[in-house]
Amino acid sequence: MSAFLEIAEIEPFPPRYNIVPNQPVLMAVNGPTVKREALLVRWGLVPSWVKDPADFTLLINARSETAAQKPSFRTAMRHRRTLVPASGFYEWHRPADKSKPKQPYWIRPADGSLVAFAGLMETWSDPNGSEIDSGCILTTESNLQIGNIHHRMPVVIHLDDFDRWLDCKTEEPRDVADLLTPLEDGFFEAIPVSEKVNKVANAGPDIQEHVSTGIGHNSGASQKPAAEKKTSRDDGQFDLF
Repeated sequence: MSAFLEIAEIEPFPPRYNIVPNQPVLMAVNGPTVKREALLVRWGLVPSWVKDPADFTLLINARSETAAQKPSFRTAMRHRRTLVPASGFYEWHRPADKSKPKQPYWIRPADGSLVAFAGLMETWSDPNGSEIDSGCILTTESNLQIGNIHHRMPVVIHLDDFDRWLDCKTEEPRDVADLLTPLEDGFFEAIPVSEKVNKVANAGPDIQEHVSTGIGHNSGASQKPAAEKKTSRDDGQFDLF
């Protein structure tokens, strides 16, 4: 974590173990006067053109393959790309056999390091001048390992690519498209955890404890839904996490 914090020029942030949509998340952006600036933004992007956020379904994720073309994300892809520091993410394995129970997993770097997800940010302003900073996480097709749990995974930006990804002045979306790819197999490890993670009130480190399960992350590919669940009016966005 220290390496990321030094590069982002931010102080250590208190640990949080169960972040859900609508809660604040930490993001790093290129600042106007400093190389890195840390911001707390609401998880669930609200495009600037939305008239009333109360009537707009939160966009917690964006498909990296189409974000540069989608009305909800294309401006942020060009002007407001971010990094989202994290120690991992949760995902559910939903077996093709509906008689088997679904199983949550805590997916983290195998070496215990911090990762930086690719994010987007927008600032929504109301007629009275108040502002809401919000953001989302970009996803990509899963690698073979994570694909045994879910067919999508967050885009991870490597340390050496931080500058390119955050440089929205000279790097257009097409220039950083090569960064929007799945990580290699073996980077993450998947730990089966209890269904405590499904309740926002459970926010302690105990929700990441390993549990015994009959469904392993190498037990066969997860089922890809025939129709993906929408998180908004933008077709093609998948509800990950």
